[in-house]
Amino acid sequence: MTHPQPQGFLAVPPAGGGHGVLVLHAWWGVNETIKAFCSRLAESGFVVFAPDLYHGKVTDNRDDAETFSRAAFENLDTARADIADAVAFLKERDGHVDTDLAVIGFSLGAFFALDISVTAPEYIRSVVIFYGTRPGDYRSSKADYLGHFAETDEFEPQSDVDKLEESLKRAGHHVTFHYYSGTGHWFFEPDNSQAYNQAAASLSWDRTLAFLKRSSIA
Repeated sequence: MTHPQPQGFLAVPPAGGGHGVLVLHAWWGVNETIKAFCSRLAESGFVVFAPDLYHGKVTDNRDDAETFSRAAFENLDTARADIADAVAFLKERDGHVDTDLAVIGFSLGAFFALDISVTAPEYIRSVVIFYGTRPGDYRSSKADYLGHFAETDEFEPQSDVDKLEESLKRAGHHVTFHYYSGTGHWFFEPDNSQAYNQAAASLSWDRTLAFLKRSSIA
């Protein structure tokens, strides 16, 4: 069965094939930052898809973003179904048959990236999260985890990050969390000028790419 492309943004490397990476957007939606990130990953050799969990809605306004994200959490089954469709689609586009996928999530998307590593462990090998957490039991997951967190984050208390790291390690996973001095939430996103930190964004990109490349040849 061939899965049609779900609503979202697809980026394919010049060679046409490669290991699959699912990118899950922050509470702004599939904006230009997410599209540019996907395209950058594709240039590095990955087949990348960012499902649109908001079905066409994009904003740069915090109030609207909070409304959209609240709706996503209030309709978890719908969001999870959208992500499952994206996984099925990406598995078909991945040029390496029987190779598991990586998933990268930003803020809101980090919750869903962590979530799918538990709800669909047979598909997810690698998880990268940017300034987002999810409570819960991770014993069913088969993934390695890389986390990028701000030094001071009004949305993610350090206690939540610590609990996540403890849960992942207790479940036996390989976990590496990095903290970036002088940063707050959204430090990776250049369209958020008040939060963007070029040095932290560059370093977290390098670390993410190295992590993905290690995972894709493991």
